[in-house]
Amino acid sequence: MITSASIPYKYPSNIGIILCGHGSRDPKAVKEFINVVEKIKSRIPNIPVVFGFLEFNRPIISAALDQLRDMGVDRVIALPAMLFAAGHTKNDIPAVLNKYSSEKGLPIQYGRELGLNSLMIGAAGARIKEIIESNPIFPMAETLLVVAGRGSSDPDANSNVCKITRMLVEGFGFGWGETVFSGVTFPLVEPGLRHVLKLDFKRVILLPYFLFSGVLVSRVRDHSLRVSRDNPDVQFLYSSYLSDHDFVIDTFMERIHEVLNGENFMNCALCKYRTNLLGFESEVGYEQISHHDHVEGCLEVCPSTGTNGYESKSKKQLFSENKFKEHSHQHIRYPHSDHPLGPVTLRSSSNSQI
Repeated sequence: MITSASIPYKYPSNIGIILCGHGSRDPKAVKEFINVVEKIKSRIPNIPVVFGFLEFNRPIISAALDQLRDMGVDRVIALPAMLFAAGHTKNDIPAVLNKYSSEKGLPIQYGRELGLNSLMIGAAGARIKEIIESNPIFPMAETLLVVAGRGSSDPDANSNVCKITRMLVEGFGFGWGETVFSGVTFPLVEPGLRHVLKLDFKRVILLPYFLFSGVLVSRVRDHSLRVSRDNPDVQFLYSSYLSDHDFVIDTFMERIHEVLNGENFMNCALCKYRTNLLGFESEVGYEQISHHDHVEGCLEVCPSTGTNGYESKSKKQLFSENKFKEHSHQHIRYPHSDHPLGPVTLRSSSNSQI
């Protein structure tokens, strides 16, 4: 596939690029993120490329921006290493970037999230093909595809996962498709799978639509295994997440080019902060602030080894050593927090909000 990202491009001088990641308690996820950054570096070897994290890991975003300033960069392109535009992309990362730019006087241009395009659909399709080709032939029309997304309090981001599902269903010709989520919204993986198995499909392909490994991908697998054990007559096949597929790297490159060409337009048509979306009217004009200041760099993972030295310690131990802090920030209450197919952590009886 020839894309705009694969065509030779002339970059301006004194420009630097930062990839803004979320951060993870899983060293494998951090290592995978850094691997993606290295692949982007290999595409543009003459341009400084750094990375920073919102929480848990180092360097934090402001420290990575310091690296670029020390290199003599006078203009920065910042890319959110996120699949869809939800709270991290719309609020947390821009708030950190705006604060740094105003305090240090460094111009920063913000690019789009990876989002939906033929490349990202192609990357997901490639992961599905891998699992199909490694298993005995089974009629596609008799196979159920389940796509598991991260889940967000932003309905626009959740709807994009559903669109990915439909594009893959029609692309392959699956018998049916369903979308489930690992948290925040509904349906969650386990109740969603139990409902859709009533359609009586005997083969299920589960695609975790995530960039990297981590706690949430493990959660998707664990919850689906519960359903699998209760339904031994159904064959469950587990696809890999997206990781560093070439089409993912191509999309990152396209996002860089969009900024340079002045084409990095966010999709605001269904943004709950800008339009009166049904059920989310109270969030229009919500202040753009970061909710991650209190966990910046709290759980450091070494970039060179991909480890953090805490693997053998429990979460309770980390709390006592002040190496990890629970999310204590408060978001606007998700309107469906008490949904029976949603996470108990969001319900009105719970003290925590995701």
